Amino acid sequence: MNDKALVARGWFKKADSDLASGKLLLAGGGPFDTACFHAQQAVEKYLKGILVLAGSQFPFTHNLEQLQQIGESKTPGWPFKGMVLDELTSFAVQIRYDFEFWPDRDTAAQALKLAEEVRSRAMNFAPEDTHPRKGISESSV
Repeated sequence: MNDKALVARGWFKKADSDLASGKLLLAGGGPFDTACFHAQQAVEKYLKGILVLAGSQFPFTHNLEQLQQIGESKTPGWPFKGMVLDELTSFAVQIRYDFEFWPDRDTAAQALKLAEEVRSRAMNFAPEDTHPRKGISESSV
């Protein structure tokens, strides 16, 4: 496995962890702001994993629209084309610092559904050897 594939798998494994955490929070009745945060983080990491595979440089950002634009311009067959992801961007920062911003259950459910769709598209696009493996230690990728 090459370095790009290994790094991409690391991004995907972290994304899967965020997605699982968000689902647990939703199923457990909240907190929904944290579930939304994990949905955003999962999407960000799936996008970054695909960008790594494509050999595209990307900035350290939580802005999903910016990552989407980079991917569309530099990645042939970009799997997220046409998806509206920027609505999740506010869940990365605003949700953690705006004391008036409290998403409800439905908002969290929609965010996680979108994250699941992003995961599905990422895994359909990425080579099998980059997919996270089940049952391996957290220290390995």
